[in-house]
Amino acid sequence: MQTEIIDTTVSLAYLRGLAAAGFGDLVKAVVDIEQKIMAVGGELHSDEEAVLIKRGSEQHHLWGINIYPDLDEDERIEFDSMINIRPAQGNRSHGVDDAATRDLILKVVGELVRR
Repeated sequence: MQTEIIDTTVSLAYLRGLAAAGFGDLVKAVVDIEQKIMAVGGELHSDEEAVLIKRGSEQHHLWGINIYPDLDEDERIEFDSMINIRPAQGNRSHGVDDAATRDLILKVVGELVRR
């Protein structure tokens, strides 16, 4: 599957199609919390991260997530990616340790993905 940039609103149905073509129940995504865009469709979060960096994003604004389009909104986003391990930014886990950063990610995804 090819990585694509989402910078306008897409539907959950669209993400379901990407999930079905890839991992089945999830779509890997990397969210740029500064530019308010995300990359989806890569096999690895690092693939999506590389596309965004090539496009001009700065790595410290990029966070990897998984989106489960068939789950309820409060369970749809999983904060889990190897690219999130950034001790220099105070993030020592695969998750997103800072609540404010998680909120920004949720806000960007909420603006880009609609029912």
